Order: sequence, then structure tokens, then C-alpha cells
Amino acid sequence: MLTGINHLTLAVESLERSVVFYQDRLGFTLAARWKTGAYLELGSLWLCLSVDASRSPLPLPEYTHYAFSISQADFGAFVARLRGLGVPEWKINGSEGDSFYFLDPDGHKLEAHVGSLASRLAKCRAQPYADMEFFDAKAQ
Repeated sequence: MLTGINHLTLAVESLERSVVFYQDRLGFTLAARWKTGAYLELGSLWLCLSVDASRSPLPLPEYTHYAFSISQADFGAFVARLRGLGVPEWKINGSEGDSFYFLDPDGHKLEAHVGSLASRLAKCRAQPYADMEFFDAKAQ
């Protein structure tokens, strides 16, 4: 049986540029590096960066993105630092909890989010999306 996400692999054009972004801008720890890739860690997340010359640096026109947890206490300073560094934003937050939506150097859509599934569901119970159903004892 599956137990969770094991790791994420992101295709990148420039390994050096991406390692700098994830390590220096986002606080990942570099665990290993080779000619065409690198392994980084953030908490229990294992991130693989893999060089792929066919990767376009333009963000895809879809909503798929990767969200990282951040504390409310750290959120403001984190956002101010990334904005000060000119990191591009791809969306303005309109959902529960503070979120900052930004792009990495290869156009991968990322998010720093204050909140959890429990806080999101609590908000949705108060203001559900169209045709939303809940599948737990609290919804009975």
C-alpha cells in the first residue's frame, strides 16, 4: 500500500541556477549533486532536480503546482524576501490561509502556504465550493 509521497523530481534547464534557487532562496539543504542532477532536502521532502534540455522555462497554462508549508510567523518575511529578489508571482491568493504563489527559474509553479487540510476543510464547511461533498464523520 502507498504511504505518502516519496520524492518529487523536477526537470530543470540549468542545474546550477536551480540549486542556487532551492538552496539559497527557499532553504533546501543540498544532499548530493552530479553532472545532470541533485538531491535536496526540506524537512522530510526529498527533491530531485534533473537536467532536461527540452524543459521550457515558461510555466504551463494549467493549475498544477507544488505547495510548501510555512508558519504564519515566517510568512511575511519570506514573501518580502522573494519579492525583493524579483521572484515572479503567478497567482494572487484567494483561498483559505495566507499563500504566496511563485515560479522557480524553470517555470515550475510553487506555493508557500500557511494552513493545513484541516483548516481548508473547516473553511469549506463554512463556505463550500459548488457541489462540494465531505467524507468524514464531521460532515454527517
